[in-house]
Formats: sequence, structure tokens, C-alpha cells
Amino acid sequence: MQADLMTKGRWKVVITDLIVEPLDFERDVLKDIADVVALDAMQESDLVGKIEDADAIMVYHYFRFTRASIERLRNCKLIVRPGVGYDGIDIAAAAERGIPVCNVPDYGTEEVADSALGMSLCLARGTHLLNSRLKRGIGAWNVDQAVPIPRLRGRTFGIIGCGRIGSAAALRAKAFGFDVLFYDPFVRDGLDKALGIRRVDKLSDLLQQSAIVSLHCPLTTQTRGLIGASEIAAMPKGSVLINTARGGVVDTLAVIAALESGHLSGAGIDVLEVEPPPEQSPVLQAWRDSSHPAHDRLLLNPHTAFYCEEGCEEFRRKGAMEILRAYHGEALRNRVN
Repeated sequence: MQADLMTKGRWKVVITDLIVEPLDFERDVLKDIADVVALDAMQESDLVGKIEDADAIMVYHYFRFTRASIERLRNCKLIVRPGVGYDGIDIAAAAERGIPVCNVPDYGTEEVADSALGMSLCLARGTHLLNSRLKRGIGAWNVDQAVPIPRLRGRTFGIIGCGRIGSAAALRAKAFGFDVLFYDPFVRDGLDKALGIRRVDKLSDLLQQSAIVSLHCPLTTQTRGLIGASEIAAMPKGSVLINTARGGVVDTLAVIAALESGHLSGAGIDVLEVEPPPEQSPVLQAWRDSSHPAHDRLLLNPHTAFYCEEGCEEFRRKGAMEILRAYHGEALRNRVN
């Protein structure tokens, strides 16, 4: 350790956004090799003059970390995204500069899967609709306004993207008796057998069969806009759509339209195309307007499916551990570029 410090000196680690003092978790991991500072920036322009001399950078999700910022870095050896999605970082620009970009892909696996199933059950069982309407004094004190409510066991639960989180969601859905189906062209053969679920080779096949569709794929050029009006129309009438993946994967306005028409019986949305959404957003307006047909059938969360106290500590420590490995010249665990 002392030899490393003599040859490399102490690093400067900059946390761009979201995480602020106290930085106990990061400093506990990096105290012997680095000084850690948090900028609490709200937009990329806030970083100018504050990151150029950083040896490592931890980027969260308040804004995109673009080529403009990356090209100003003079000493940077590593960029870490202490979370799963890294679409907010220009990983190609970083690669051109020889700067590895790493993420923390496993910290929120259980929490996101739990959230997806929680939203699914709340909507499919009529719980949210009845709670929302009866609280306002609408309808009789019985189940009538929520019917039909089919039994969950045997219904098809469709998963788009069966990586860590998708697999965790599949196991949870199986426990409730769902017939679990997944679509993921990037997963090798055999996962269906390992999990005891079914696989389809076409997205259209999954959509046509699924009473509940839950998205668990990253946001890439291939998945952006994956679910729009035509895909929702292919789902059975009365089905439920859940998105705890990324906002850009789903056209949320199309979801609102499908709720309004009655084609979808419910939707659980944890992620939006723009976060936070502008006040004039039609999605917010429908969600807040008790007279809107989508109001009682829409669960909307502020990108919180990932969160729990233990998970927060986990992604912070694991992000810092990647910097520690880089400092010592060890193999990086989760490089994405």
C-alpha cells in the first residue's frame, strides 16, 4: 500500500451528482489511496472547472456525461457508474480516450424485481383501482367496479430482457403460479431450462400471449422505443404493462392512450423518458386528474424501484471498490466499453 502511494500518489475521486456528504462509504473503501469530493451538480455545465484534474469519476443520473466533459479530463483513469444503466455516459468517447467505464450491475436486482411484481399484483388484483376510487367515495363498497379479475395462477407473465433482474422477476412470478415467458435475443440457449420458464424468439409472440408484460432490458439503440402504440395494441385487451427498466424503452404517451381506451387495464411506470417530467407532461396530468380514465389504473413512481437502504450502501461501496482495483492495477469487474 505504501509503495503504491509513493509511486502513484493519492488520487482525486469526484462524485458528480446525487450523492453528497457524508461520503462515509466511499471514504471507508478509498481512505488509503484517494481524496473523495462530491460536487452535487444538477447539470453538466456545473462540472466545468471541477473535474479536469480528477483521477476517477463517479457519475449518477441527473444529466448526461457527454463527450464535452470527457474531453476535458486530463488525468482520468476510470469512470464509474454506480448503478446498472450507463446510457447517460458517452462510453464511446471514453473508449477513444482510453478511459474504462464500469457499472455496478447487480446491486438492485432484488429490489427492481420486487417492485415489478408488486406493481403487477397491485394492478392485476384490482387493489390499486379499488383503493383509488373508494378513497374518493366512488362506487359501492364491493369488488364490482374492478371486475373482471381473473385468477393469477396459469396466466402468462411476459418478461422482456431476462438478465439478472429479469431472471429474478421470473422466479418471483413463478412463485405466484404464473406461466412465465421471456423474450431476449441476447441470452444464450438454456436459461429457460435453468429457470423452468418458456422462451419465445419473437417479441410479437410474447406480446400476444401475455396478460402482464414486464420490461427488464437496458436502453440501447436496439431497445429505444421498443414498446409503442402498435406493440401495446398487440397485447390482449385488459392486460397490464410494467416498466421498471428505462423510460426510453416505452412510449409512455401510448401507455396513457391505451389506459384511456381501456385496452390496458393497468400500467406500472417507474421510469419516464424525461426525469423529472415537466409539469405540463400529459402523463403527469392524467395521473393527477381524478377524472381522467387512466387515473385509477396508473401506478407512477419517481425512478425508485432500485432503492433500499442496503442497496444504496452496496452500489456506493461497489463503485468505490472498482476505483480501488483500478488504483492497484487489478482487473476491472464490470467494464462496459
